[in-house]
Amino acid sequence: MTRAPSPAFIAFEVAALAAGLALTAALSPGSDWDLPLLAMLFVFAVVSDIRRIAVPANRVFASGSFLAIVTAAILLGAAPAVIVGLGTIVASWLVERYSAPSLLINLVVYTWFPLLAALGFDAARDALDLTHEESGFYIAVLATFVGALLLNFTMIAAYTRYEAGTPVSEAFREVLIPILPSELAIALLAVGIAFAYFAFGIVTIAMFGVALLIFQYLVGALLISQERAKEIERRAHQLAGFQVGLLSTLMRTLDLRDRMTARHSAAVARYARELAARAGMSEEEQELAHTAGLLHDIGKFALPDSILKANTPLTERDWELIKRHPAEGARIVGGIDGYGPVSEIILAHHERMDGLGYPYGLVGDEIPPIARIVAVVDTYDVMTARDSYREPLPHDEAIAELRAVAGTQLDPRFVELFIEMLEEDGLTFQHGSDADFEAELNLEARIIRHAAAQAAKRPRYAQLPVPR
Repeated sequence: MTRAPSPAFIAFEVAALAAGLALTAALSPGSDWDLPLLAMLFVFAVVSDIRRIAVPANRVFASGSFLAIVTAAILLGAAPAVIVGLGTIVASWLVERYSAPSLLINLVVYTWFPLLAALGFDAARDALDLTHEESGFYIAVLATFVGALLLNFTMIAAYTRYEAGTPVSEAFREVLIPILPSELAIALLAVGIAFAYFAFGIVTIAMFGVALLIFQYLVGALLISQERAKEIERRAHQLAGFQVGLLSTLMRTLDLRDRMTARHSAAVARYARELAARAGMSEEEQELAHTAGLLHDIGKFALPDSILKANTPLTERDWELIKRHPAEGARIVGGIDGYGPVSEIILAHHERMDGLGYPYGLVGDEIPPIARIVAVVDTYDVMTARDSYREPLPHDEAIAELRAVAGTQLDPRFVELFIEMLEEDGLTFQHGSDADFEAELNLEARIIRHAAAQAAKRPRYAQLPVPR
């Protein structure tokens, strides 16, 4: 939240402006009053600033006026540079009519940084007795540009710190550092303009104008890119929150209807992630396995309670309905943005290596690898769970059954890796524990948010902040 400047601070600003104008007037006789050059720089600065690219949400602006002002300080001296600076601010205010406090601080800044830049350049030139025929002269031009940039930025950052409480160090880190490479390139452009002016005369100012417009266009494009990246980040986080909420609601609703399905889904998610890691899959694939495992039976949401909570053997018709749950689950999950790969795994997790599975009768490698992983751990958990449709098997018998169907129903490679994992790591799951379902659901929420944050990362660029 911003605060209005206090009367004391306004008085300080007025005094600073008056002092700057008085010093400018005193230095006026010693300036170079090349009126055609001054007029060109003035017009370029004003037009560039009026047509600048702005991102009001960030209070960041891209304008070529800074280059014109510094060029005036180097080629003409303090008073002409201040005139260009103040003319830029007054012209932009007449167009935009921004607040009086912002106008005042801009007048102060655009009086003092051209003034000090010109004084610094003149002092270095006179002390070292430099002429435009010496390389030291152009080193001084480069140093003047960089110094003016830092001075301009520091004054605005300090005001922003006073107005909004934003740390100056944060402004340097988030705004100045990213733009330094482009600003140093513009500093070299200023050196080239000075050299060309002394070599070829005022005609080079036309070249300067073209360079100014190109510079403004490029930085404007970077600013727009920055704003779009931030909007993408905001939307990605909103989408991630929506996805977490939607999936949590579906899973919790299913949990209320059928505790077995919720517990089983959590077990399969944990097993699938561990097996994917064991198989040497990437972190992204491990997360995909976890998500698919957690949601693989979400299609059972469409089944009636008479099937979900059946205490008697299921009929052939009941099994036909159950066989629809991969397609129903894929349809539900496939409607969520970014969950296409998950829906494909859900659709295929009851396919068999021998082609006798459902819904499409895929064979061998036609089945997605993670779907084959889910099939292995799904089969094991159904066999060993106490809340299954059948009497649970002891661990050793379940392992023997996995090996018996390896190559026909299940992928033998993933069967053996899973058995090794169980025997070496001692991985167990507490069947019927509500906390396990909550833990896996919370892990899924973290995975979604992390993926959203990674997808939203983009390079960010900015230009000097001006409180308009």
